[in-house]
Amino acid sequence: MQYRRLGKTGYDVSTISFGAWAIGGTWGEVSEEDAMGALHRALDLGVNFFDTADVYGDGLSERRIARLRRERPEPFYVATKAGRRLDPHTAGGYTEANLRGFIERSLKNLETERLDLLQLHCPPPEVYGRDEVFGALDGFVKEGLLRAYGVSVEAVDEALTAIGHPGVATVQIIFNAFRLKPAEQFFAAAGEADVGILARVPLASGLLTGKMKRDSQFAADDHRSFNRHGEAFDKGETFSGVDYETGLQAVEELRPHVPQGMTLAEFALRWILMFPEVSCAIPGAKNAAQVEANVKAADLPPLSEEGMRAVRDVYDRLIRPQVQDLW
Repeated sequence: MQYRRLGKTGYDVSTISFGAWAIGGTWGEVSEEDAMGALHRALDLGVNFFDTADVYGDGLSERRIARLRRERPEPFYVATKAGRRLDPHTAGGYTEANLRGFIERSLKNLETERLDLLQLHCPPPEVYGRDEVFGALDGFVKEGLLRAYGVSVEAVDEALTAIGHPGVATVQIIFNAFRLKPAEQFFAAAGEADVGILARVPLASGLLTGKMKRDSQFAADDHRSFNRHGEAFDKGETFSGVDYETGLQAVEELRPHVPQGMTLAEFALRWILMFPEVSCAIPGAKNAAQVEANVKAADLPPLSEEGMRAVRDVYDRLIRPQVQDLW
């Protein structure tokens, strides 16, 4: 495992970390045994950073990570998110009182007295410009409820606005071979601000594993079956906003450029780590075997210039027209 500094948090985090959405919900059912097996195997392999949210399984993901802490002695970092419990989810709901309530609930779920990292969970765009929201977060740090805070965003413009607030330590953003805009328009500014970057949806909801086909079926409670057009939340969360058929075509064009002995998923994750501004990628996993597959990418050799050009070419021809201007 390799480690990189997570911006101004000062944490050294595993370059392949653990996205805990899948063990909470909307990815099909995951048993307690499989979820805990995945979490334990991640620690075994050197993962020391786990990303969750209060709405993943209505707190189930957080509670499973709390159980991991009880069962394992070694220290690790946990990032959670707040804001999506608001109903309706409006900018006006991002008040100090509401955020405090969300934080207290996560502290209880995670069985801890202070959160390592709290992230605003893809709030409405206008929230990023509200000084009072970030002032409240600064207050929670001073109070000792948080060690650090950041944001999880949908769009590059939101990320750029967010890092204008000096207390923002991290930005979690969709970045993968089907989403190149962050590297083009955000990474340099993040580096100047000493902001850590968490690359989320690194495998484009599984498309970049190369295992999906035109007739692949997904469970009814899996967002890949019910959110392809943004029916439940931002469509960019599902397959990175790429049309499924186009994504399959892009995958087939990438296959010939995967080095011998490397899987497409490993190639896709190693591609992300070719960008030094990225602190870590946070692929999800439903079981120990998926964790093992993800973690292999951390220790792979650098990709060739030819491989990097191939990703850019496929993106420019097939993907850019669909996603570049939306996020």
